Amino acid sequence: MLQNFIDAYSPDNLRYLFGGLGITILVSIVSIIGSFIIGSILGVIRYVKIKYLSAIVGLIIDIIRNLPLILILFFTYFGLPNLGVKPEIIPAAILAMTIFESTMLAEIVRSGIQAVDPGQMEGARANGLTYWQGLWYIVLPQAMVKMIPAIVSQFISLVKDTSLATIILLPEMLYRSQIIYGQNTNYIIPMFVAIALMYFIVCYCLSVLARYLEKRQA
Repeated sequence: MLQNFIDAYSPDNLRYLFGGLGITILVSIVSIIGSFIIGSILGVIRYVKIKYLSAIVGLIIDIIRNLPLILILFFTYFGLPNLGVKPEIIPAAILAMTIFESTMLAEIVRSGIQAVDPGQMEGARANGLTYWQGLWYIVLPQAMVKMIPAIVSQFISLVKDTSLATIILLPEMLYRSQIIYGQNTNYIIPMFVAIALMYFIVCYCLSVLARYLEKRQA
């Protein structure tokens, strides 16, 4: 058994596996940034209740949130070409992750804003700020502090969900580990251990960052 681990963790295999980790991190970071921006905008639109627009946005969010991510991955990679758009594997994975996570974050943002004492907005308006100024300068900063644990938890889920993109052959960690142990079935357990450790390190770092930001904002 020990020899299997030694052989599985050869320099070439580890280099290949770390290349998959790099793709996992790349897809995660771009998706996190994109979904945070889009999700925040959608969450604010839902909260302010703009006539018709908020209802339409809410309907779209509810539809996407109740679809499996793997279906969205299939659509972005296999469905879009039928509409004349042919994304490469990595852009397709990023697009699918961003769309799905944006709807999740939109609800977190909306709930976070609603959790802020309404008196904060009233105080902002009483001091001469417009509604949008009060929302931007007073309400949103307080809401973001309340949202940090939920947002980071969602980001951690996003990192782990990148493994689903193996279905469209995204060459991330899990896909590359399958290539490695496909050549030698004795490497299955060593590869699973290595992947578990990599996911744990990335997700744990996000958790530590969340606790740091929460204490700093407090």
